[in-house]
Amino acid sequence: MSIASLAPLAVVLPILGAALTFVLIRRSRAQRAVSIALLSLTLLLECLLLASVWDGGTEAVNIGGWLPPWGIVLVVDQFSSLMLVVSSAVSLAVLVYATGQGMADGDEDAPVSIFHPTYLILVAGVSNAFLSGDLFNLYVGFEILLTASYVLMTLGGTGPRVRAGVTYVVVSVVSSVLFLIAIAMIYGATGTINMADLAIKLAELDPGTKTLLHVMILVAFGIKAAVFPLSFWLPDSYPTAPAPVTAVFAGLLTKVGVYAMVRTETLLFPGDTLNSPLMVAALLTMVVGILGALAQSDIKRLLSFTLVSHIGYMVFGLAMSSVAGLAAAVFYVAHHITIQTSLFLVTGLIERRGGSSSVDRLAGLAKLSPLLALLFFIPAMNLAGIPPFSGFLGKLGLMQAGIQLGTPLAYSLVIGGVVTSLLTLLAVARVWNRAFWRKADDAEHPDPVLLADTKDSATGHRAGKRNVVLLPRTMVGSTLGLVVLGVALTVFAGPLFRVAGQSAEAMLDRSAYIKAVLGEHAPVPGLAVGGSTLSGSTLKGSTLSGSDPGGDGR
Repeated sequence: MSIASLAPLAVVLPILGAALTFVLIRRSRAQRAVSIALLSLTLLLECLLLASVWDGGTEAVNIGGWLPPWGIVLVVDQFSSLMLVVSSAVSLAVLVYATGQGMADGDEDAPVSIFHPTYLILVAGVSNAFLSGDLFNLYVGFEILLTASYVLMTLGGTGPRVRAGVTYVVVSVVSSVLFLIAIAMIYGATGTINMADLAIKLAELDPGTKTLLHVMILVAFGIKAAVFPLSFWLPDSYPTAPAPVTAVFAGLLTKVGVYAMVRTETLLFPGDTLNSPLMVAALLTMVVGILGALAQSDIKRLLSFTLVSHIGYMVFGLAMSSVAGLAAAVFYVAHHITIQTSLFLVTGLIERRGGSSSVDRLAGLAKLSPLLALLFFIPAMNLAGIPPFSGFLGKLGLMQAGIQLGTPLAYSLVIGGVVTSLLTLLAVARVWNRAFWRKADDAEHPDPVLLADTKDSATGHRAGKRNVVLLPRTMVGSTLGLVVLGVALTVFAGPLFRVAGQSAEAMLDRSAYIKAVLGEHAPVPGLAVGGSTLSGSTLKGSTLSGSDPGGDGR
C-alpha cells in the first residue's frame, strides 16, 4: 500500500476532530487537546504525502471503489501535497495562537467553544479542495470551508462582524452559484466533471463554447481569489473578525481560489487563450491593492489591501504559461500563505499590547516589547521582498520569467511588480516607524498602555506598571514558530524551487496527472500554443530553463 492511499485521511481526520470537539464542547481543556492533537496528526500525514512525491510522480486514490470518471478521486502530486503541508502548518500555528488567546481571555464557554469544531471543518474543506480530482468535489470543498468561515467570521455577534459577514456571505454565494452553473454547463457539454477526463474532452469542444466555460470558471475563482476588480469585498470583511480568524482567512482562503485557478488553467484550459486578460488583471490587482494599502491607518486593513495586491504576483506567474513563471507562482503561494498569516498574528499581538491596531494610536512598541518588534520586522521585510528573504526570491523568479517571455505586457508587469514591491516596503516601513519607533507622547490619543513606561510630564516620575498588558506565551510562541517557518522558506529555497519547477513542468505537461487518474493508456491531448500543437516533451524542453532563480536550471 502506497503512502498516497492515505490521502483521504487528510480530510477525514479534521472532520473526526470536529465531531469529537463538538461532543466535548463543555470541556474546554479536552477540546483544545483533541483539536491540536488531530491537526498535528494531519500535518504529519501530509508531510508523508509530500515526501512520497517529493522527487516527482502523481498518484490518484479512488473513493468507494468507483473507477474514474464516475467516482470521486483524490489526486496527490507535488503541488497539492505542498499546499497541504503549508496550509496545515499555518492552521496549526493559528490554532495554538487562538487557544492561547482563549485561555488568556477566559473564553471557556459557548458560543466561543464552537470555534474548535468549526475551525477543523474549515481545515477539512481546504484539504478537500487541494486534493479534489473532479470539479464537483472541488465545489464541495469550497462550500465546506465557506460554511465554516461564515461561522468563524461572526463569532461574538458584534455589529461590525455581522455586517461584514453579510457582505462576505453574499459575495461567496454569488461566486459559488456561478461555479455551480459552470459545472452544470461543462457536464452538459462533455458528460463528465472528472478533471483528467475533461482535459481530454474539453479539447474537442467548439472554441466558442470552450471560451465561455473558461471565462465562467475564471470569474468564479477570481472572486474567491480576490483578483481585481472582483476583490472589493475583502478589505471590509477580513479585518472585523477575531485576530486568529483574520489570520487564517488571509493566509488560506484566497490561496484556495488561486490554487483552483492554477489547476484548472493548466489542466483544463491550457495554452494562451486568456493570458493577456489575466496579465492585465494581475497588473491592476497589484497596483490598485497596494495604493489602497498606502491609504490605510489601521494595520489590519493595510494588510488586507496588501493581501489583494500580492495575489497579482501569483496571477502573473500563472498567466505566463511557462514552467519558469508557474514555478515562481507555486513558490510564491507557499511563501505568501506563511508570511501573510504571520503578519496578521503579529497584528493581533500589537493590538493586545498597544490597545489598538491603528498606527495613529500606537507608538514606542519597540521599547515596550523588543520581541514584538522583531516578530513584525522579519515578516514585514519578507513581504516587501527585501533580500535575501523568500519574498525577494519569489519575486525575482517572476521577474526572470517575465523578462524571458519578452512581450510588452510581460515587461509592464515586471515594472509593475517592482513598483508594487517598493510601495509595499513604504507601507510596512510607515507602520514600523509610527508604531514601533516614535515616542508614545507623539501618538494621537495614545492608550495608557503606551505610557506605562514613560515619565509623567508634570512630576518627572515614571508611571506604574499596572497598565502593561503582558502577551501570553502561547500566542507569542505560535507566532514565533510561524515567523521561523517563513525564514525556513528562505533557507531551503533551493529545494523548494526545484520542487516548484518540477510541479510546474508536470502541470503544463498534464500527462502524469491524466494517466494517474485514467490509466496508462489514456490519451494525452497536445497543447495548442500560438496556432501550433506542442506535445508534453516539446513543452518540457522548450520552457524548463530559467525556472530556478538560483540559475542551476533545475
